[in-house]
Amino acid sequence: MTTANQITLARILLVPIFMALLMFRSPITDWMCTAIFVVAAATDSVDGYVARKQNQVTNFGKFVDPLADKLLITAALVGFVQLNKLDAWIATLIIAREFIVTSLRLVAVSEGKIIAASSWGKVKTVSQIVAIISLLFDRIFLLEYAGLYLSTVFVMIALILTVVSGWMYVASNWKLLEFK
Repeated sequence: MTTANQITLARILLVPIFMALLMFRSPITDWMCTAIFVVAAATDSVDGYVARKQNQVTNFGKFVDPLADKLLITAALVGFVQLNKLDAWIATLIIAREFIVTSLRLVAVSEGKIIAASSWGKVKTVSQIVAIISLLFDRIFLLEYAGLYLSTVFVMIALILTVVSGWMYVASNWKLLEFK
């Protein structure tokens, strides 16, 4: 197994640890949970870099890497809904976008086409990670400005970028969805 794939699998293994720590409230678990999420999120860039640098791009990696990303983000969103720190409709929209784009990519592959990650998709991912980190930081110290939690601002930015990037994927690949 390549180093890049090992890094990706480590990210997947961090998800249940992250979730377990998220559900327990104490100063130490809040810090540990935040640190694990940051490390797991950072491995997304690391595994891609290692795969390209060491010529370790594999079909397994192409499959597992986006899965690991979606597991981490989805787990965090569901966890925050469970803790009443995030509205379910927001988590649902973000998760639905992932299902829609993934399904669209599957349709494209069945037609012999590849839908590459766009810059909008990459910005969306970064915004989601920042939003989740801000929600995690709210557990440690409330980041508030003028009566507004900064995590709310970051979540709304992530939501907007998620919807916009999803719309752009669908709009630019609409022809793949033949309606007969």
